[in-house]
Amino acid sequence: MLKNLFYHFILLFPLVSFSQEYRLNGYVKDDDAHSIAYANVLITSLENLKITHGTTTDEKGYFIIENLKAGDYIFKVSFLGFKAYSTRVELDRNIHFDTIVLEESLEMLDGVMVVAKRPTINRMVDRLVFNVENSTLSNNNVLDVLRHTPGVLVHDGAITIKQSTPTIYINDRKVYLSSSEIRQLLEGTSATNVKSIEVITNPPAKYEAEGGAVLNIVTGKNIIAGYHGSAFGNYRQGSEFPKYSFGTSHFFKAKKLNTYINYTISPRKDFRHNNESINFINNNNQNTSSWETDYKRIRETSNQNINANIDYDIDSHNSLGFSTSMLIVPRNQTKTSINSLTKVFNSSKLLDSTFNTLNRKVDETFNLAFTLDYVHKFKKEGEKLSISTHHTNYDFSSFQNVDTDYRFPDNALIRSNRFQTFSSQVIKLYTSQVDYELPINSTAQFEAGSKVSNINSKNVLNQFIFENDIKIEDLQNSDTFLYDETNYAAYISYSKNWDHWSFKSGVRGEYTDIKGNSLSANQKSNNNYLKLFPSFYLLHRLNKKNELYFNYNRRIHRPRYSQLNPFKYFLNDNAYVTGDPNLKPQIDDIFTFGYTLNNTYTLELYYRNENNPTLEIVFQDNDAAVLKYINTNIDRSISYGLDFTTYTKLTDHWSLYVLSSLFYYDNQFFALESNNEITTNDKWSLYGQIINYFSFLKDKSLTADLSFLYISPLAEGPSIISNRSGLDINLRKTFWNNRASLSIGVKDIFNTQNFTQTTKYLNQDVFLNSRMENRLLTFGFNYKFGNFRLNTNKKEIDLQERDRLN
Repeated sequence: MLKNLFYHFILLFPLVSFSQEYRLNGYVKDDDAHSIAYANVLITSLENLKITHGTTTDEKGYFIIENLKAGDYIFKVSFLGFKAYSTRVELDRNIHFDTIVLEESLEMLDGVMVVAKRPTINRMVDRLVFNVENSTLSNNNVLDVLRHTPGVLVHDGAITIKQSTPTIYINDRKVYLSSSEIRQLLEGTSATNVKSIEVITNPPAKYEAEGGAVLNIVTGKNIIAGYHGSAFGNYRQGSEFPKYSFGTSHFFKAKKLNTYINYTISPRKDFRHNNESINFINNNNQNTSSWETDYKRIRETSNQNINANIDYDIDSHNSLGFSTSMLIVPRNQTKTSINSLTKVFNSSKLLDSTFNTLNRKVDETFNLAFTLDYVHKFKKEGEKLSISTHHTNYDFSSFQNVDTDYRFPDNALIRSNRFQTFSSQVIKLYTSQVDYELPINSTAQFEAGSKVSNINSKNVLNQFIFENDIKIEDLQNSDTFLYDETNYAAYISYSKNWDHWSFKSGVRGEYTDIKGNSLSANQKSNNNYLKLFPSFYLLHRLNKKNELYFNYNRRIHRPRYSQLNPFKYFLNDNAYVTGDPNLKPQIDDIFTFGYTLNNTYTLELYYRNENNPTLEIVFQDNDAAVLKYINTNIDRSISYGLDFTTYTKLTDHWSLYVLSSLFYYDNQFFALESNNEITTNDKWSLYGQIINYFSFLKDKSLTADLSFLYISPLAEGPSIISNRSGLDINLRKTFWNNRASLSIGVKDIFNTQNFTQTTKYLNQDVFLNSRMENRLLTFGFNYKFGNFRLNTNKKEIDLQERDRLN
């Protein structure tokens, strides 16, 4: 077959070479002069009435079709919810349509059969776009879509891109929650309205310099007046406890008013069983004692998320928007119970004593965010001014009671110890930002903006001990820490497209002023710095199917507010967590060079240098027999590697996604409990992911996903994490013209995603064996009502400060 195609190509080549070729391009808009993205553009030959060429419009409504032969054609533009535009074109020259206006269709769409299609990938100059709208993935939750997104790894409750945690955006607006809260929100949110996932490995100057890569979740455009809603739920059964998630979304669009509200509640219990061993070592490098701990934790949570917004179009050029995002975690439903038994052995490995610790803890969180937006669109297409103000009020409190019994080997009681801890954190965040976009022409764009933000935090820790059953405040371990940070930022950016080249470059400047004050210790810290963050992107299209690209980017990772807190927060009598108000921000320099072959296979080389990374490292104090979890700057971290990805259709009912990454990670850190000696931990590692997508039945309403993940041993700070793997399967069936769907699956079928962590260097020797509820039996449902093929106006604002709350 390939030989026949080659012969046909050779025969046709002379004809193609001497034929005159033309192009069609232009813009597609609606009645309000808003650009229509992803509209279908088709060219049909009048000679044989066959479709000869087709494309879709980009985010600005722009399309271009090249390499057209002279002749008579039918030119057609269509988009769901609009009347199709059609005209006859006599092509004897290049033709440009200034504006094609599609009229809105107000007909209900309930009778339309939508057949799922496979996801597609498009690489732009500064990002990779994974199109999932109406695909086999669109009935999943958003977290499951991220599991299948090229270059993204979702594992062990974390989302990573090239070994770093990305920042999550929705429609170019940052999500308001911490990493764990984001995961729970995405897991409980239906992907029905997701149009595409943008993987921005090295974000341009428009995005905050804070953080690593950006994952931008693009939702659909509002297209039809009316109401629609949905109800969805998930049930996951682990080896010990079930986990639930329920939610409902409602959207209403009138001529000028858009409203949206979503509520999700996620009651769950999670079980973790760890075994930990520690060898304490003296100055002569000899073991003085060994501890072996059996640790069991049950954590009960019931997070409630509320997201709502109202948009009002004043006229065709001006609009106002108000949005809110709320996370409520009530105290009576957020409980942690920890039971741990530690056996203490002497230098001869004989049992010396034991101690049993019971830790009972309750938490409460109120995370309330409010945003006001104003957008002015100028007469020139694409020219826009956006102004936004935001306020967050974050209130967290926690109470723990810790009881420890020390016993001889014969179980006789030596002594009992008890302490209690109350901690709270109140953070108030205020931001204002202005963004301006100016299309210079159809191929060039200028952007500029500025932002100011202020964060004020009050952290309180009160620790109590008991003497003769009398509760006494432990003043040495109680404190109030005040933190104030002001950040000023400004950026400019320019992009340009040619026939075979695309270019984008920009620079962002940020000035930060920090003040910290530990009241009990009377320890004040002041710091300020000005940093520049350049970005550069270059893409060369060798032909229609092959591309080369290079980019460079500088990023900053500011310490989380909890990492700056100098308190000693005791987990038990022999372990505590502490921060450092003098932590330095981490600065990353990232270089990427890639090649895409046949629009299907991508090879990517990258190099990342991290200066002053901040990590929580466990150190053992060999003299006091205490474990210290210290937030500290390590000296540096370097990583580089080669990634390979492909997303290809094997048959009409089978598509395959493959991701493999071979990378080297080199961590250099100060051994704080070993005379501050510089120590290096490095390792070559590999992770790979293979996902098979299957569709069945004529309407493809039955789908199956089969995925396998493998991660080899890797270096993380001073530790080595063991290899992990997992096999998942999921079946999904849609009903009633895609109005309802049910799914069933098993995650980590063979329960192979648990891991060990080894920290062994100089006078440090800690080993951890972690076991969690990774194998899960899952059920899910989604039901849509009203005019359910509408899309929401859900949005979030760009605020990197909120991401540092937890």
